[in-house]
Amino acid sequence: MKHTSQTPTRRVLIASSHPLFGQGLRSLLHERRQTGVEVIGMVSNLEEALQAIEQLTPDLVIVDYDDQALNRDEFLARFVEGEKKLRVVLLSLQSSSQAIIYDRRTLAAAKIDDWLEEWRSNSEIPITSAENGALPPKTPSRSSNMKHLVIAGFLVVLVTALLILGLGQAHLLPIQASAQARPIDQLFRLEFMVIAFLFSLIVVFMIYSIFVFRRKPGDTSDARHVEGNTRLEVAWTVAPLALVMVFAYLGGDSLSETLRADPRPLEINVIGQQWTWRFEYPDYNLTSSTLYMPVDKQAILHLSSADVIHSFWVPEFRVKQDALPGGDDFIRDLRITPTLIGDYKVRCAELCGLQHALMESPVKVVSQADFDVWLAEQSDFNADPVARGEKAVKDYGCLACHSLDGSKGIGPTWKSLLGRQEKLTDGSTVTVDESYLRYSILNPNSQIVEGFPAGVMPQNFAQQLSQATLADIIAYLSTLK
Repeated sequence: MKHTSQTPTRRVLIASSHPLFGQGLRSLLHERRQTGVEVIGMVSNLEEALQAIEQLTPDLVIVDYDDQALNRDEFLARFVEGEKKLRVVLLSLQSSSQAIIYDRRTLAAAKIDDWLEEWRSNSEIPITSAENGALPPKTPSRSSNMKHLVIAGFLVVLVTALLILGLGQAHLLPIQASAQARPIDQLFRLEFMVIAFLFSLIVVFMIYSIFVFRRKPGDTSDARHVEGNTRLEVAWTVAPLALVMVFAYLGGDSLSETLRADPRPLEINVIGQQWTWRFEYPDYNLTSSTLYMPVDKQAILHLSSADVIHSFWVPEFRVKQDALPGGDDFIRDLRITPTLIGDYKVRCAELCGLQHALMESPVKVVSQADFDVWLAEQSDFNADPVARGEKAVKDYGCLACHSLDGSKGIGPTWKSLLGRQEKLTDGSTVTVDESYLRYSILNPNSQIVEGFPAGVMPQNFAQQLSQATLADIIAYLSTLK
C-alpha cells in the first residue's frame, strides 16, 4: 500500500538499549516509509524517552520488552496511565503468538507489513498493547520448565550411574601391584566418576532437547530469543573452578603418598642404555638384567642413563620416572613397595631410539625367602670366567645389538667371531682377536666394521667395565663358534 499525500505520517520512537534491536527495526521501518511510518528517534533509557517525547512528539513508542535494562513499569505508568495518552507497544522477541514479531535473523517482513497496514487503517491494533492492560505473551510456565528439568536431571543421574558401573567392569587400569598404586587408582576412580557425570550432563540435555523441543511439523514460527542468565553463567564458571581446586588438592595428597619413605628401603641402581636395563644391588655387590624385588618391602631405585633419556615404567606399579644421562648429579630416585607376587615388565616410556619399543626387562616380585635364595645363588655364582662373561653381556645389554646366531643386527654378529676377517669403514681389513675385541669395546668408534653405524655402542664401557669383567666377556666371545 503506497503512501499518498492524504495519508498522515505516523511517527515512531524506538526504546531499547540493544543496538541490534533498534537499528534493525529502524532499518526495516525505513524501507516501508511509503506506508506512512517514520522512525523519528531511538532511545536507550527512560530519561532519554522523556526528552524525546517532549521534543519529537511521537505517535507510537515501541519498547523492547525483553530488555532488562529498561524499566517497563515506568513506561506503562508515565506514558499510558499518565496525562499523555501515547500508544506504547511492548514488543517481545521471545514469542510469536502475537501479530508483531521482530526476528533478528529474518526480520519477519510479512508480519511487519501486516501490522503496519492494520495500524494505519484501524485504531484497534491487534497486538499486545499497554492500552488494554495486557502484557506480551508469557514464556513457558515455571512448572513446565521444572518438569523438564526434573526429567532431564533424573536421566543424567541414571546415565551417570550406568557409565560408572560400566567403567568399573571395563578394567581400564592394569592390576594394582604396589602400595604407590593405591592413592593413584583412588584418584583415577574419582576422575572417572566426574567424567561420567559431565558426559551425561552434556549428552542427556542435548538429546533430550533434540527430541522434546524439536520443531513440530508445519511450525514456521521463530524461536524464542534468549538473552542469557547471569546466575547460570557464574555457576558454570565457579563450579568447574572449585572442582579443579579440589582435584589439585587430591593430586598433591596422592603425590605425597607415593613419595612416603620407609626407614630402611632396599637400594637398587637402575641404569638404562640403548636398549636395555641393568640393575645393580650395591649392598650385595650384584648386577642383574632382571629386577628382583621382595614383596611388601620398599625399594628405592636410583635411576640413571648411560646414553640418552630413558623412562622407567612398570604399569602395574603406576609410578614412573625418567633416567637421565650426565652422571651422579642427574640421578633420580623412585620408591616402589611391591604388594603382589608375580612377574611383570619394565618398559621405557621415553622415545629413545631405533629399538625403543623392545627396551623391556623382566621384573620378578618374590617372597622375602625366595629373594634371599636368589641372593645366595648370585653370590655363589660359578667361578668359570665364560659363565661370568655370558652373564655380563646380558647385564650390560650387549645382545640388544649383537646376535649369537649369525642374523644381522645393529652391530656385527658374534657367531664365529674370533679369527674372522672384517673389513673396516676406512677400507682396511683386520683379523678379530682378543686384542681387537678389547680395543673395540673400550674405544667403540675407532675401528668400525663396514656396513654398521658409528656412535651407537655406549662410549663409557672403559669406565663401567673392570679389567676382570672385560676378560670374562672376551673369554665368552671366544666360545661362540
